[in-house]
Amino acid sequence: MAEEEAAVEEKKAGNPMMMVLVILIVVLLVAVGGIGYMLFSKGFFDDKPADGQSQEVKKVDASSANKEYFKAEIKDLVLNITNAKGKEKLMKLSFSIKSVESTIEALIAENKDEVIDIVIQQISSRSSEELLTVGGKELLKEELLNEMNSIINEATSSNEEIKRNNIKKLFFTTFVIK
Repeated sequence: MAEEEAAVEEKKAGNPMMMVLVILIVVLLVAVGGIGYMLFSKGFFDDKPADGQSQEVKKVDASSANKEYFKAEIKDLVLNITNAKGKEKLMKLSFSIKSVESTIEALIAENKDEVIDIVIQQISSRSSEELLTVGGKELLKEELLNEMNSIINEATSSNEEIKRNNIKKLFFTTFVIK
């Protein structure tokens, strides 16, 4: 008889824990539902912007999308680089240039020797470990962009119709170190 009373007490002891768990689940569901309702009613999930400032940003983006960009490419440069231990490696590099100048392809073709020279100088001043990092690639892009703008600015200094610093972006299309 004592064993039966102990079993009944154990069943009763389990019930309050189950009840607390059910109450906790119900409270969480109500909280999530309330937060969802608030976000939905505030327009968080709407495609159109809720305030005027976001609309202005979209208008600015639309006007910048009307700018016409032109591109030029430098393909398949094979360069010598070294790692931190002094071991020589080969690098294959191709990139494209995005510019607001319609004659950029001709300008790059006319000044290809200078452009390739600055690429060689910039690559030679770095180790392969540095070039393999994201930060190293971004720094290389930034410096190549600045140097190429300098070359194009100098080559077109007598032509007032061509804007200065017209190269806006540089994209690596091949970047292999072996």
